[in-house]
Amino acid sequence: MSEDAFSFAPPPFKPEEALQRLKRELRELGLAEREGRFERRGVAIAQAVVAGAAIEAAVVRKPSRGSPEWQKKSLKSGADARDFVADLRRRLAGWSDRDD
Repeated sequence: MSEDAFSFAPPPFKPEEALQRLKRELRELGLAEREGRFERRGVAIAQAVVAGAAIEAAVVRKPSRGSPEWQKKSLKSGADARDFVADLRRRLAGWSDRDD
């Protein structure tokens, strides 16, 4: 038997469906969606849009009411999206209310 007979291929990445899951997970983290951005108490924290076969996502380096400094990331798989949410969850836990 060839090795290909036992290989496992992940399901194809569907960015539109993944974006809906991502939005739901960001709301579960307590973020509110407004004008394509996700905010906590009026401060932009994250954003995500479908761009071709991927999701272009970004998270702020540090919460700021001024002009936020965005760290961008291209999400090309379900694993990338899960990592993005896990990283954001860690960041949110580290940012206190006074950081907003």
